[in-house]
Amino acid sequence: MTSHITSPQFKENASRALVDAPLQQAMGNVRVNFIERRRAAAEKLPEFEGLRDSARDIKNHALEHLDLYLETWEQNVTKAGGHVHWARTAEEAREAVLAICRRVGAKTVTKGKSMISEEISLNTALEAAGIKPVETDLGEYIIQLRGELPSHIIAPAVHLNATQVESDFRRVHTHLDPKRDLSQPVQLLTEARGVLRDRFLAADVGITGANFLIAETGTSVIVTNEGNGDLTQILPKIHVVIASIEKIVPTLEDASQILRVLARSATGQEMSVYTTLSTGPRRPGDPDGPEEYHVVVLDNGRSSMLGTAFQDMLRCIRCGACMNHCPVYHAVGGHAYGWVYPGPMGAVLSPSLIGVDKAGHLPNASTFCGRCESVCPVRIPLPKMMRSWREREFERHLSPATVRGGLAFWSFFARRPGLYRLATRLGMGALAWFGRDKGKFASLPFASGWTKYRDFPAPQGGTFQQRYRDTRKQGARR
Repeated sequence: MTSHITSPQFKENASRALVDAPLQQAMGNVRVNFIERRRAAAEKLPEFEGLRDSARDIKNHALEHLDLYLETWEQNVTKAGGHVHWARTAEEAREAVLAICRRVGAKTVTKGKSMISEEISLNTALEAAGIKPVETDLGEYIIQLRGELPSHIIAPAVHLNATQVESDFRRVHTHLDPKRDLSQPVQLLTEARGVLRDRFLAADVGITGANFLIAETGTSVIVTNEGNGDLTQILPKIHVVIASIEKIVPTLEDASQILRVLARSATGQEMSVYTTLSTGPRRPGDPDGPEEYHVVVLDNGRSSMLGTAFQDMLRCIRCGACMNHCPVYHAVGGHAYGWVYPGPMGAVLSPSLIGVDKAGHLPNASTFCGRCESVCPVRIPLPKMMRSWREREFERHLSPATVRGGLAFWSFFARRPGLYRLATRLGMGALAWFGRDKGKFASLPFASGWTKYRDFPAPQGGTFQQRYRDTRKQGARR
């Protein structure tokens, strides 16, 4: 039981997204809002680039000593009265959560936003067991009503507009006055709060994710802007945290360093509205808190990334900056990627977790403009890793025969410089002659993927090698 994967149909998904008018309107907000806010927040902090270096180094250190810090963290969770459940696979993680819920006879579960929950298809498993999961993050609540996956890792419903949300609320909230005014976003928010308030109070178990697991104290940390995470973990008798192994950081000081780049990179805030630290269950004298505290720690293929070309991907702190700045994501949105993790980070992480045979299209969905790497708060070399996945796809003969044949044809000439120069001169000359009237081609053999959407300009001037030699000669004369 895993989330429905449509990554192999990325091209078809993208084609539909490009003609989806409401989606295209909604994605314009990503291009405008997230980018400008991140830029302004970074410019206000003189040491921002130094903090990025520090965050990178902290995560690298934790990954290099992952076994040590996970063991230390488990000891401190246990010391604080909590329970740790190790899960090698998504199935084991689901079973661990279901076992806790069954033991206490849970009927309703409230949930904070968690990409790990989406990765292991937890809601589907809960529903199959007769347990009602209720998403309490506003974006997650909206897409739960629609039966969709998140389209963004921090703004799950970014692909929707207010009119669509109003329609969903009227369709589902049938117990409310049908004549009520929902024309303003604040009215939608107020209605969701009112509906969810009762769910918080009725929940038997609260499930949250974790932005960090702190080895020094056995603490889990969540970062939110709505306060729903606090209500999810404080009101029910049982609090279950689900997190993946790479969320570990050594100390509270390390977490505070990374927090300084997290919100700035994600939403352009100096800090998120709520940063909540949880260490074990309620202690004598505590005014609130759960009676039991559990953490389910998921591997699901991540340990196999250690020591490989993709280890740097485990530094990711799930800020979403890479997709916020990605022109491909702007064009097609998150659902086109076909699984839980969209954008550049998904183009690297998804093949690592579900296989390049299923997610091989994603590393190819990139212009390699480098904007994702330039804004990543922990400096993950995303374009380099996407190229690595392309290489593996080619080596395993998973890329189309036409692509492999084209590369083989090109490599034949590339290994013979003299023949390559001759062929490019002849090819350039022929294209320049045939395109001399209009200066462009509406169609070309073997180039339909380009000319289907845009004209191909006719070459002007000499080949690159010719121009390079001429420039060198001119420089030598000076």
